[in-house]
Amino acid sequence: MEAGATIQDNADGSTKRFRAKRDAILAAAAQAINEQSAKGMTFADVAQRVGLNTTSVTYYFKRKEDLAAACFEYTLDQLQAMLADAMELPTPEQRVARYLALNMDRLARIQRGEATSFAVLSDLRAMEEPVRGRLMAGWRDVFRRTRALWGPGETRAHTDLFGARAHVLLENTFWLPVWLVRYDPDQFSRVEQRLMAVFANGIAPDTARWTPSRIDLDHDEGESGREAFLLAATRLINELGYRGASVQKIASQLNVTKGSFYHHLDAKDDLVIACYRRSLDTITNAQRLSEEVPGSYWQQLSSTIATLLEIQFSERGPLMRTTALSGLPRSVRSAMVARSNRIARRYAGMMNDGIAEGSIRAIDPLIAAQALMALQNAAFDMRKWASTMPRDRAIAYYASTLMFGLFDDRVLAI
Repeated sequence: MEAGATIQDNADGSTKRFRAKRDAILAAAAQAINEQSAKGMTFADVAQRVGLNTTSVTYYFKRKEDLAAACFEYTLDQLQAMLADAMELPTPEQRVARYLALNMDRLARIQRGEATSFAVLSDLRAMEEPVRGRLMAGWRDVFRRTRALWGPGETRAHTDLFGARAHVLLENTFWLPVWLVRYDPDQFSRVEQRLMAVFANGIAPDTARWTPSRIDLDHDEGESGREAFLLAATRLINELGYRGASVQKIASQLNVTKGSFYHHLDAKDDLVIACYRRSLDTITNAQRLSEEVPGSYWQQLSSTIATLLEIQFSERGPLMRTTALSGLPRSVRSAMVARSNRIARRYAGMMNDGIAEGSIRAIDPLIAAQALMALQNAAFDMRKWASTMPRDRAIAYYASTLMFGLFDDRVLAI
């Protein structure tokens, strides 16, 4: 063998080992981010997960921020690849079905230990510049490519509606790993079919119309004292994540001292728990009061969703995102997730009664309920989009994505 060939073989082997170890570090870091948030992740934890020492990790990534950014960039790259694959198909419905299938296949491979989880993207805004700007630009490109699954919008109204559909589709695929664990892997194909049925046809029958009633939740319009703290904290935590929203930042937003903060709450964890309980109480209250709305179960369900979207898009909102739970003690996180699941089951019960009544389409109510949880959970991110049009139109467009399905344009007539 020639000396040159030996050198090349050694170089190739070294490169493969380098990439394999780097990939293992990225996979471990993604797991840490999903459990603890990007700011909570540590080199020591990542090193322990891959059986290395901390110095070995710093050989591949000099700073923790570099490692977190690489994890997020990998997620964005994978999303781009799946969207590019889906765009090869001729119709919007085929493209969405393909994108969902690719996500379900990825999650099945993770269950079998053949692939690793993506890092969730909820902490992008908490990154420091200039990395934050680069990552947010990548996210905006993913959003535009997702919107393109429906083709070019013929009018501004179509473009607005396609934007709502893109957001709900993305958020549902991000929410999948949270609830899919309740199903055995051999049931994944069934879940995919049932979820795609909701995407394709919606929750309401073809004869339904969007005429929700607004439910009075008796909000304190003054938002003084403790309520003002909870509202400001919810907004900041939704933006920056649990670890990105420091007590100092929350106090500064309210123009008060840290001492004033601790007058209302004992610790930051108490704050996050209180914010989450406030949001869950709001959703539960809307569900409960919807039972007083006259008419069918469809009317009750649509009124609940419209009321909660009004809160998400208004100044008296928002509701706390479930992703804000990353970094909280496991017992607290489990309790909050358990309550969130009870809310989803209540939606499922409402839909089940509506199916029996004939006012709700014959769908899988448990799966449709999780889709609704993703929709209402992520609506906060669409406040800027909603501000470009009348509030009632924004609510109708956004809700129609699941109420009427991702391919039904009847809401444009409202």
